[in-house]
Amino acid sequence: MENIYDLIIIGAGPAGLSAGLYGARAKMKTLIIEKDKTGGQIVTTEEVANYPGSVPNATGPSLIARMVEQCEEFGAEKIKDNIIEVNFDEKIKILKGEKGEYKGKAVVVATGASPRKLGVPGEKEFTGKGVSYCATCDGDFFTDFEVFAIGGGDTAVEEAMFLTKFARKVTIVHRRDELRAAKSIQEKAFKNPKLEIMYNTVVKELKGDGILESIVFENRETGEIWEHKADEEDGTMGVFVFVGYMPQTDLFKGKLEMDDRGYLLTDNEMRTNIPGVFGAGDCRQKVLRQVVTATADGAIASIMAEKYIDENFEE
Repeated sequence: MENIYDLIIIGAGPAGLSAGLYGARAKMKTLIIEKDKTGGQIVTTEEVANYPGSVPNATGPSLIARMVEQCEEFGAEKIKDNIIEVNFDEKIKILKGEKGEYKGKAVVVATGASPRKLGVPGEKEFTGKGVSYCATCDGDFFTDFEVFAIGGGDTAVEEAMFLTKFARKVTIVHRRDELRAAKSIQEKAFKNPKLEIMYNTVVKELKGDGILESIVFENRETGEIWEHKADEEDGTMGVFVFVGYMPQTDLFKGKLEMDDRGYLLTDNEMRTNIPGVFGAGDCRQKVLRQVVTATADGAIASIMAEKYIDENFEE
């Protein structure tokens, strides 16, 4: 007998796990497919203080572990595979992975987003050797070193403040003449004695021999270019990049409607332009990308998928 799932979820971050929990709890035959680490971006977060009801000292990994446990308690299946092709043309949706093919009556796309790169020479070579995209993952490595945080939004400023717990000095490098972060966040940053800000400045190149040893900056107003070298005793320094995220939606180009940045377009009930296909979490166009909104998306998508199946498939 052909194995057809009621609900297939692509991605096991908070949105995907929430969809899986709601799907399995509704007695739908539910499959969660994840190509990488379970949990998405939240597993790199040391503290989860703004998730309603989170216990003191809750971490991203501990929250995700509980979500996974809940999904399993209700019977959701979870496998690791990389989906390389999708066919949403028929009533039964077909997903082709590197390890197998999967068929489902409804699909929730919860593929998330990944950090945007600077795109400058040396960035790739020194990733993990001075360049990082995750303060909670790598901040400790730069204890008593000098660190530069690239960006000017909420995340950049918040992460820069977090890095001051480790680094002896943190400099925010922002391409504009004022930060874009919320005023309340800026106020905290301005009061931090270990934090400085370079305005109207961009990174042009990252240099070193095996590890990051210097950064080439450019002032966008004056055109001045200069090279900042790591302290001789340190031998290296840190560059943390916080310039936004890119939705992981390339797989669905030409199949699902997106905005000009590649975020999936859905209605308030998470429906995409294809009946039976829903979007949830950071890969969806929305005003706020947080764990709480991702889990809400996943719950809504799953409930609407159940409704779609009830209306379109006979028992």
